[in-house]
Amino acid sequence: MADRVYPAAKAAANGTTTTAAAVNPTFPPTKGQLYNNTTRPVYRPQSLSKRRHSRSCCCSCCLWTTLFIILILVLVAVAGAVFWVIYRPHRPNFSVSSLQLSHFNLTSTGVNSKFNFTLVARNPNKKIKFFYDPINVSVLSDGVDIGDGSFPSFEHGTKNTTTLKTVISSSGQSLDATQISTLKSDLKNQNGGLPLKVQLNTKVKVKVGGLKTKKVGIKVTCEGIKLAVPTGKAPTTATTSNIQCKVDLRIKIWKWTV
Repeated sequence: MADRVYPAAKAAANGTTTTAAAVNPTFPPTKGQLYNNTTRPVYRPQSLSKRRHSRSCCCSCCLWTTLFIILILVLVAVAGAVFWVIYRPHRPNFSVSSLQLSHFNLTSTGVNSKFNFTLVARNPNKKIKFFYDPINVSVLSDGVDIGDGSFPSFEHGTKNTTTLKTVISSSGQSLDATQISTLKSDLKNQNGGLPLKVQLNTKVKVKVGGLKTKKVGIKVTCEGIKLAVPTGKAPTTATTSNIQCKVDLRIKIWKWTV
């Protein structure tokens, strides 16, 4: 009986050869088959170019914003310098010309007083005018209000000196025990007179050429005043040579006053 020979491979219909391993794959699958599985999800990291692009856009935006702010500040500084050169703005200045006390009586409940007050206002500017609202005037001694008065509104022209006069008085103004005690101590230990301070509060509008600003609060404080209490009918007069008046602008920013 003749032996049969079994071929190792069968000829495919298209002429290619199919091996037995291809017809009957081995189990379990090989390592190459595992990694060649097309159904396995592939992790694709984010592109570095996109990250670099977003960072560069952010840096460019910050750079241009900074340059714009610097440009605005430079333009403001230049405009301020030009304004200063053209107009040479200066604050108005004030001085006490005369302060007399003709009556002062301290009681157990309050104070009665009468002052004759003369103020000199000067505008040193050649091209700037000031327009003042009515000015409230108060005389204080160690922080205690002992008299009040006012000046009317007025226009302060360029290179102008204006003299203002008023009567500052208090008619039985009530004070608390601490304030009365403070005034009694000052009267008892006065060396050269009562220590006084004059305060003025108003609003002012500025005119520069054809432009007018909004009203701005202004506070004037005159310190260094010593005034003796009169013992008879003749009033006492303060020495005004050492009196210094300070001008402060009171600008409101939101709810804050500067």
